[in-house]
Amino acid sequence: MSNLEANSRINTSKGSNNILRKQGMVPAIVYGGKEKNELVSISKKHLKFLLEQENFLSNVLKIKIKDKEINVLPREVSFDVVTDEPIHVDFLRMVSGRKIVLEIPVRFINNDQSPGLKRGGVLNIVRRKVELKCPTESIPNELVVDLEGLDIGASIKISAINLPANVTPTITGRDFVIATVAAPTIVKEPEKPAEETAEGAEAGAEGESPKEGEQPAATTEEAKKTDSEKDKKEASSEKK
Repeated sequence: MSNLEANSRINTSKGSNNILRKQGMVPAIVYGGKEKNELVSISKKHLKFLLEQENFLSNVLKIKIKDKEINVLPREVSFDVVTDEPIHVDFLRMVSGRKIVLEIPVRFINNDQSPGLKRGGVLNIVRRKVELKCPTESIPNELVVDLEGLDIGASIKISAINLPANVTPTITGRDFVIATVAAPTIVKEPEKPAEETAEGAEAGAEGESPKEGEQPAATTEEAKKTDSEKDKKEASSEKK
């Protein structure tokens, strides 16, 4: 569980919140349960570090306000539309005995011990997160899927994952799939069409050299020149 230092704030005006942001702080609120809502501010640097974690919105945090510690769950983060910097956070106070719906990330382990993946199979992930209904005191950080021994064609369903006590999927009535080990995809090069092959053969025939003992065929220009010389000789004979 991560700890987060917070300072109480009284003024909720837009101007005072902007001053806090310029000081490197982010306005926040803690709500839920029978206690009153608490207005606080937290370090933007620390908040951004926590935001980089994949399970930030499903990770219970311990906020310390002066001498008081509160277990909270981040519920919503607002960001500046221009700078994309966090500008406000809502924290839900954890109340023992209550249940909450969360999306919990799935993590896959022992990929190198899966016979199917070793033979070129592909891990087809159907759900990277699973929506669960959890008691506030037993929220899992992640769901772990062990791929050891899984061959091509194997299917990992929600029933194969060990869930904490009293934690249940929101999808009921069916054993839904988390991931599968699929067969490798082989891409074949297309064969050349028969027309292209025939054109290539014709082009090769046109460029062949004359066989031994054969005279090469005259070009069009050579033929015209020969005919012209013949016409001149015939005209000269008629004059004589």
